[in-house]
Amino acid sequence: MYSKPLIVHGCHCTFCQTQTGAAYAVNALIEEDRVELLSGAVHDHPVKTPSGAGQTISRCPECGVAVWSKYHALQKVGNHVLFIRAGTLDDPSLMPPDVHIYTSSKQAHVLLSDQSPQFDKYYDPVKTWSKESIARYAKILASKTGDTAD
Repeated sequence: MYSKPLIVHGCHCTFCQTQTGAAYAVNALIEEDRVELLSGAVHDHPVKTPSGAGQTISRCPECGVAVWSKYHALQKVGNHVLFIRAGTLDDPSLMPPDVHIYTSSKQAHVLLSDQSPQFDKYYDPVKTWSKESIARYAKILASKTGDTAD
């Protein structure tokens, strides 16, 4: 990753629990053009999601681990923002969740003692993201829709 992520989610939805086999997933959202795969390749696996929009999970072809996802529910920018699985990074401790989402389906044994905002479902990015992240996201959206963004 060439810069810090837009935001890091601790996602407690049942879909992430099923996909990861863990109590929750930690995903660092970042623009695709700010990520470089240093070696090897990934294989894309389209999967259905509860929203019906689907996602593409990119996996290591050798070990099968999910490296990142592209969520098609993000409409115009869904294929340009990666949800990188923080646990696949050299030092996952550098990517703690900024927010916890879908805590309404959080496993009872998971105790969230950090001070990160917690949301029963999703959240309003404009109210939650940093101004820098909102500007970066707007720039992606503008470039993919043909609008101009300063």
